Amino acid sequence: MKHLGIMLVLTCAGLLAQTNSLTLKDAEALALKNHPQVQAAQLSFQASKQAVSEARAAYYPTLEGDVTGSEANPQARIGAGYLTVSRLWDRFSQGIVLNQLITDSGRTPNLVASSKLQSQASAQQSQATQYDVVLHVNQAYFDALQAQALVKVANETVAARQLVVDQVSELTRNKLRSELDLSFASVNLAQAKLLQIRAQDEVGQAFAELTRAMGLEQHQTYKLTEEPLPAGPAGNDVDLVAQALQQRPELAGVRLAREAAYRFARAERDLSYPTVSLLGVGGFTPLIKQLTTVPTPPEYEGAAVNLEIPIFNGGLFAARREAANFRAQAADQQVRDLEEKIARDVRVAWNEAQTAYHELDVTAELLRQATMALDLAQGRYNLGLSSIVELTQAQLSLTQAEVQNLGAKYDYQKAYAVLQYSIGSLR
Repeated sequence: MKHLGIMLVLTCAGLLAQTNSLTLKDAEALALKNHPQVQAAQLSFQASKQAVSEARAAYYPTLEGDVTGSEANPQARIGAGYLTVSRLWDRFSQGIVLNQLITDSGRTPNLVASSKLQSQASAQQSQATQYDVVLHVNQAYFDALQAQALVKVANETVAARQLVVDQVSELTRNKLRSELDLSFASVNLAQAKLLQIRAQDEVGQAFAELTRAMGLEQHQTYKLTEEPLPAGPAGNDVDLVAQALQQRPELAGVRLAREAAYRFARAERDLSYPTVSLLGVGGFTPLIKQLTTVPTPPEYEGAAVNLEIPIFNGGLFAARREAANFRAQAADQQVRDLEEKIARDVRVAWNEAQTAYHELDVTAELLRQATMALDLAQGRYNLGLSSIVELTQAQLSLTQAEVQNLGAKYDYQKAYAVLQYSIGSLR
């Protein structure tokens, strides 16, 4: 147990020597390449582009080929089910049917426009997903850096307190210090070892989260590269909110989805208007049983223009039109809700970044004072002018100051990343 701190330091050094170096940009690139959420969003965007082709297909003619063979009782006619009374006869024929839409009073153009807008909205959502993944990578990366730095602090704390225990043990054996002093020093050392164990556990958790953020299947440990500390948050929350409302891709996607909803509502309204289409048929009947004195020619062809005017269908089209209008109005409220949420997030992120930035100087001063206090407490204890309680309290204060100083550094980097994300600038 005496040399546990040294062994852990050597173990960590050996592990880091065997691992690959990783920068934040490398981690972001890996995440954008491997993360399943990014890939799913890209596939959804590709699917949305096919919806445009589906809607545009109505502009083109449909061409079908038919091959028909029939056998019937002589002189029979179809009587039930339809007004037409077609004659039945034995035959075999083949032909084609052409159907071309001439106009549907604007429904198809509105459907195509709605599909295009939905596809553009999907592209923006795919971009927003990438930014979400990048933010999670930033947070996980700085958490892992903080965890590694905390292990270093814990190792140094164990080494320093082990040295005090060794010194007090020697003084106790020489009857220069009491057993109480040794007990206090030993308790202090045990607390440092507990911090060390927990810090090691946090490293494992942090790298598990970083591995997940990068979309990797197998857990890996990296030698992370420190990122430079960004400057203080610039501007004010009013300007940043305006910037966010222009740059956030998910807001752009929701706005495009709203436009698509309104174009679809117009398409549903066009259901109540006339539709004009062209129908053409042609073919050949090589085998037919003639049952009349007027011979049936072996070839046939014909064309017609059909005007379809909706009159009454039980209120179906009216209900579809109203439902589409309500969905479009709901899209208005979704845009408004997201705008308000983004504005709130920007203000919160800006305030948190400002607070974290100001904490940097405070924790640095706290660390400086704690280091000075420990040096004084150590000198007083060595001279026999104070008790072990004063020394152990100074050691505890220094450890807390080091942890808080590390936390302030990485908390600001995470807060700055969140602020950049909230205004749409985290790329």
